[in-house]
Amino acid sequence: MRILFASAGLFFVALGVVGAFLPILPTTPFIILAAACFARSSPRLEAWLLSHRVFGPLLRDWRERGAIPRHAKLAALGGCAVGYVLFWIGTQPSAIPAIAVAALMLTGLAYVFSRPS
Repeated sequence: MRILFASAGLFFVALGVVGAFLPILPTTPFIILAAACFARSSPRLEAWLLSHRVFGPLLRDWRERGAIPRHAKLAALGGCAVGYVLFWIGTQPSAIPAIAVAALMLTGLAYVFSRPS
């Protein structure tokens, strides 16, 4: 199980790094998942992630207070907006898929903005 959790953690870190550059892929949830996987598999990788210059403060705030920084909230909002526009242009969806995707994105954003900053 440790190998499975460590592998999943590395996969989530990779997705988080990719998400830092692609507006349609979130970074924060993947890094939080990676830290959870590392907590169950590798204290060394967990310590590395918690002390990381970019991701460490975010993870420590999440663990201590369930907080998401304001800049991450705004990035989530911007990423969802860009992602929805790309979805709309790329697929020209009918009403039902357009509403379903918007509802999913708004649900995620509501959760993100409900957390303390």
